[in-house]
This record gives sequence, structure tokens and C-alpha cells, in this order.
Amino acid sequence: MSLRERIEALVAREREAFDDADRALFAEFRTALARGEIRAAERTPDGAWCVNVWVKRGILLGFRMGALADMSAHPSLRFFDKDTYPVRPTTLADKIRIVPGGSSIRDGAYVAPGVICMPPMYVNVGAYVEEGTMIDSHALVGSCAQIGKRVHLSAAAQIGGVLEPVGALPVIVEDDALVGGGCGVYEGTIVRERAVLAPGTVLTGSTPVYDLVREQVYRRDGNRPLEIPAGAVIVPGARDAQGTAAVRWGISLYTPVIVKYRDEKTDAATVLEEILR
Repeated sequence: MSLRERIEALVAREREAFDDADRALFAEFRTALARGEIRAAERTPDGAWCVNVWVKRGILLGFRMGALADMSAHPSLRFFDKDTYPVRPTTLADKIRIVPGGSSIRDGAYVAPGVICMPPMYVNVGAYVEEGTMIDSHALVGSCAQIGKRVHLSAAAQIGGVLEPVGALPVIVEDDALVGGGCGVYEGTIVRERAVLAPGTVLTGSTPVYDLVREQVYRRDGNRPLEIPAGAVIVPGARDAQGTAAVRWGISLYTPVIVKYRDEKTDAATVLEEILR
């Protein structure tokens, strides 16, 4: 039986007690996640993204199976978590640059060779981070989030995670995107390749994005996630709130605005980060 078939069979049993064979199977599953052999979401040839529901169910199984354990590295640094999700074992052979200072990668996350981790940062289980990406200080890559190649997640950027419902698409950030400092990307938003999010931009499933260049408004539509076009440059903006009281009080609402599409000037402004790699 394939790994998928064995995991699905174990999930279907819905039992509370697990034996050594069950734990060995989950350890095999977690290792496959950490190696990038399986992933929570994948891009299809037509550019669409789809969820691998069985993978997310397997991740949730690990939480149900695990027992609380002491994972403290030092008596003064106490950590307690499910024993099924220890810190990801990382060696020099992985070719991941982890700068000293308190970063952590949970086992079951794939982090490719050439990724740079600036302290303190955190990558959660099920995340997939491709080569050449920089995860800056205080940045979060949430559970099952999919991060492309040569992405820069700037300081304090928050990439939201999702485990439940199992069919929910995680946040996707495609190749060569730049996510500015203090940005937040949540609720299954897809940021297409080479897009630039200016510092402080927040994208959620309920956030309309106004494209001043193409004169369009992008929203989540039913099961279709909010999708940011390739090469878009987005800045935090505001729009007038509706209603008599809003007009009387001068209330405005936050909204992200696409002010341009990436050009040579934009590329020149972001080239400095290549030196840091």
C-alpha cells in the first residue's frame, strides 16, 4: 500500500490509542513532509492550486496521536509540545542558513537548500519553503503555507496557516514575490509570482483589492480565493466608508491598492536583497 493509502486507513479508524506501528507510520509520513516528497497543496499545470486533503488529515492525525512531552533544550528554556512534532532535525548537509538567535522549524516542514532564516523566525508543520527564500526576523510561515523560490518575507511578515477545515487552501506566495515588513497574508490568499507587497499591507479573504492600473477589484468569490496578479505592486490604502454617520465622522476603511506593475525601477529597488543571500 502507498503512504497515502496507509495514512488514510489509519485516519479512518478514529481510535484514541495508537501502537508503535502507528507511530512508525506517522514518523514516515512526517519525514516525507520534511523532505518535500509530499505537500499540503500543489500547483497544477494550468497554474491553479489544489489542496492535498489526505496530507492535511495526516498532519492533524499527528496532533491526535501525540502526547505532551518536555522538549526543553536547557533548564532555563522550557518547551512542552506533542512528541509527534519535535523541532525539525537540521544538519549542515541540508544547506539551510539558520542565523543564531532563536529561530525554530517544526518537523514536518520542508525547507529547501539555500533558504535563509534570520532570527527569530518560525516555520510551522506542513509548510513548504522553496530554495533561495529569505525568512526575515520575527516572520512566521504558518502551517501548510506554500512559499515559492527566491521569495523575501521581510521582518515581522505573517503568512497565515490553516489545518482545518482540511479542504481549505493555505496561503500561497509564488516565486520572486516580495512581502514587505509587517505584512499579513491570511485565509488562503494567493500571491502570484513577482508581486510586491509594500510594508504594512494586509490581505485576507474578506479584503477587496483595488487595481488602479487595470481598473478592477479583486475579491474572494465563493470557493475561489483572493488572488493577487503576477507582478502587482500593492500598497496600503483607504476608501470612504458608506453611511451617513461615516460621512459625518470622516471614516475611512483600510484597503490594499495596486498602484503599478513591476518594472525596472521596482527590480532595482529590490536587488539589494540578493547580496544578503
